[in-house]
Amino acid sequence: MTVGSASIPGARTAFLELITYGTLPKPVLRAQPDLVVSKQTNVTFLCEGTTGAKEYSIYKDGSQYTRFTQILLKSGNKAEFSITKTEQHHAGRYQCRYRTHDGWSEYSESLELVVTGAHSKPSLSAQPSPVVTEGGKVTLQCDSWEEYDRFILTKEGPQKLSWMLGSQYNSSTGQFQALFSVGPVISSQRWIFQCYSNDLNRPQVWSEPSDPLELLLSGNLHKPTIKAEPGSVIASRSAVTIWCQGSLDAEIYVLHKEGSPESWGTQTPEKPENKAKFSIPSVTQQHGGQYRCYCYSSAGWSERSDPLELVVTGIYRNKPILSALPGNVATTGGNMTLQCVSLRTYDKFILSKEDEKFSSSLDSQYIRHNGYYQAMFSMGPVTPVHRGTFRCYGYYKDTPQFWSVPSDPLEIHFSGLSKKPSLLSHQGHILDPGKSLTLQCCSDINYDRFLLYKVGTTNFTQHHHKWTEAGLSLANFTLGSVNSSTGGQYRCYGAHNLSSEWSASSDTLDILISGQLFFPAFLSVKPNSTVHPGDNVTLLCWSRERVNTFILYKEEAVHQTQRLKSKVQDQHFQAEFSMSAVTSALSGSYSAPVELIVSGPIGASSPPPSRPMTTAGLEKYLQALIGASVAFLLLLFILIFLLRQRKQGKCRKEAQKETELQLPAGAAEPVNRNRGPQNRSNSAADTQEENLYASVEKMQPEHGVELDSWRPTEAGPLGDIHAKVKPSRLRRAGAVLPSVMLGEVLDTKDGQAEKDRVMDTQAAQSEEPQEVTNAQLCNMKLRQETAAPPPSQAGNVPEEPVYILVLQ
Repeated sequence: MTVGSASIPGARTAFLELITYGTLPKPVLRAQPDLVVSKQTNVTFLCEGTTGAKEYSIYKDGSQYTRFTQILLKSGNKAEFSITKTEQHHAGRYQCRYRTHDGWSEYSESLELVVTGAHSKPSLSAQPSPVVTEGGKVTLQCDSWEEYDRFILTKEGPQKLSWMLGSQYNSSTGQFQALFSVGPVISSQRWIFQCYSNDLNRPQVWSEPSDPLELLLSGNLHKPTIKAEPGSVIASRSAVTIWCQGSLDAEIYVLHKEGSPESWGTQTPEKPENKAKFSIPSVTQQHGGQYRCYCYSSAGWSERSDPLELVVTGIYRNKPILSALPGNVATTGGNMTLQCVSLRTYDKFILSKEDEKFSSSLDSQYIRHNGYYQAMFSMGPVTPVHRGTFRCYGYYKDTPQFWSVPSDPLEIHFSGLSKKPSLLSHQGHILDPGKSLTLQCCSDINYDRFLLYKVGTTNFTQHHHKWTEAGLSLANFTLGSVNSSTGGQYRCYGAHNLSSEWSASSDTLDILISGQLFFPAFLSVKPNSTVHPGDNVTLLCWSRERVNTFILYKEEAVHQTQRLKSKVQDQHFQAEFSMSAVTSALSGSYSAPVELIVSGPIGASSPPPSRPMTTAGLEKYLQALIGASVAFLLLLFILIFLLRQRKQGKCRKEAQKETELQLPAGAAEPVNRNRGPQNRSNSAADTQEENLYASVEKMQPEHGVELDSWRPTEAGPLGDIHAKVKPSRLRRAGAVLPSVMLGEVLDTKDGQAEKDRVMDTQAAQSEEPQEVTNAQLCNMKLRQETAAPPPSQAGNVPEEPVYILVLQ
């Protein structure tokens, strides 16, 4: 034994050390804050031995490491070794041991210190989604554009887990990747992962960590609510905030965009409302889609919220056009159609209300003859919920969250059942370009404000009322110098300040602009221009040129114009205006301008130029015009002369009659057996003469009618009397006064005297202040609208030279 021992040098020493190691407890080595740290992190190793230890040593990769700062704690059983700002060379395997008077202890269990940040981070995603059901599994994919030997997946939490897999090249993406299967997952804890890459020759040196990925589980807690401010329809490059609000004990909130392989972000709640704020400072195309949010507390995960659809507008620059049919002033219970039109081939159109309480989507339809796409949104029966501002957008089926720029806003107004106001034009219905136009809306109801609306547009003009001396409310709408765009149909409404609903609409007022077309229209009357009450009359308007609409206009009429679509007959374009059971109110002068409407693609704003007249045709027309004018003037003066002579004879008869009536007291009155019928005949003839005389009087220059506006008659399609109509001159302001009221005065027993009295009264009124005149005109208009015959009998508003005389 001794020999054996002497023959092995150092054997006794080794045996003694083995005995010593066996008698001292193995130390415990720990690292703070973690074993996987990024560069520049301070790391502390704590080696815990036994009481009475006099010395501690730390070893890196099997060799004693003296570069650490060693601090022996006062307790005598622990020592700290600190590393300030770790670098890659600090990565490795560490152990420690301690020494007492009995010798050195065993080595501790080894710890591997990993230093990250050696190269760029990989990306981590969940396939197909981070949303996982309770107890399910999910595949996590770690990718990198750089080639490394391995990928490492780590799970955060009290019990840290890690997995390592060799990288594989994916030829379809051109990246290196590893696929980790994780599960089963439970909703009572959080599942947060990161991944790294490294090489086998440096196993403790890793890349930067990927962004953290948290798996989302739908638990049993109450689901949070989600909303977007200012709204879920956001213009591109605008800011939006998504709010998620849950229970009071929620610790974190997670936002997820459906279809995304990772969550959008995690936020802690804001107290006391206990909601989280997710801000997007500049919305782009990638932000469009459906969002849900989740919240987590110590009790586990909540249910997922309802979806929030975030739509980005302005992705496509072709703006649709939105209009209302028949107009954007609706009546409760009625029907309205909103038309969205675009030249771009959108798959669908969507109509949206600014408060987002109403939206509707329709497939687009191609309109072949116009070459555009449209959708017709029917709204009916209309209710007050439809009041507000609407816009429409275009989009494609495969990307429903990306919309075009919005159409211009269209505001929908409501008219109620309160009494309609009256709309007047003191400059007449037909104006020359450049003339000034003011429209007046008035009512005997004390409305606080009035609104003017041009049919077919989205523009409204609003004015507060102006009280008149007659107790009426009115507002003047100055439209300025008129041009072709001024022409159209106008309506007005009244409203009270305490109500958001407008009154019923006034009657439509036609404003026509003369001189816009350079070809004539012709007007004929059948069976005759002189008829008896109850007879039927047909006015035929026709033109050799292609037109869309004829407009029949009666001078000095309260009623509006009649419009008819033209029809082709005998190589002419014509329209027949029928009047049944005529009355004396229809006596007067009629004319018919034409309206040319050019239909085509959207954006066409002006009609094409009309066909020019040839030189030969122009010379022939001028010759006929000069000859006809001379003949007409001669006939006119002869007619005036005859009428004056007859009137003078009548005056002599009346003077003689007065002389005969001044009989001596008791004298017998002369008797004429045929007097009765003769008186009735003479009365009718006198009335006819007076009406005809009044009509001729209107033709004199002092009454504001230009003689050169008259043309000789010529044969028309009916072969009856007709006149050639050119764009009319502007009538005097009185042209819109109710002529029917004057006709009623003339029908009284002392018609002529009463006529003179009315004319004197009107002359006196014209000298009074304007407000008084406006009040009178409004009163006359209101009374006339109450007593006026229906438009089908009245013939509505008009223009120039065909006369209709209704005998009494």
